[in-house]
Amino acid sequence: MDAEAILQAVTINRAWRDEIATEWLALMDLAVWGEVKSSRLGAMNRVRRRVLEVGEKLHSLCAAREWIPHPREQLKNALGSSFSLKDSMAQLIKSAEDADGGADGQRFAEQLTRLQVVIEAQLPALENRWAEWLDTQYVDDIEDEGEPVNA
Repeated sequence: MDAEAILQAVTINRAWRDEIATEWLALMDLAVWGEVKSSRLGAMNRVRRRVLEVGEKLHSLCAAREWIPHPREQLKNALGSSFSLKDSMAQLIKSAEDADGGADGQRFAEQLTRLQVVIEAQLPALENRWAEWLDTQYVDDIEDEGEPVNA
């Protein structure tokens, strides 16, 4: 496995990272400072926590991975970060259903959709690429051990 190629593969494109950050910051701004309300008691606190959690998962996805010594572990870390992000986004989307009012309620929903679109524009392709690299490495490891590969 080419360590430099793997490191490049798990390094998130700066332009995409900036676009994600911009969309997330706009969503966070609306969640905290916007006039977004819910008819359910405590729902907006939950929504704000979910937005923050998504931000943490985005940071994890975009973080540098050169500190991880083995290329296979870099791939697993990137893929795990991606899956965590998708799970957090799903939870945010579910929680945001309760954000059903206020002067900025519609803007909040639209901003959440924009963030989701930006993430989904590239994440599935990255996940597929990382999974293919992991599968290739798994097959290489088995072949190196002299065991037959069922293909």
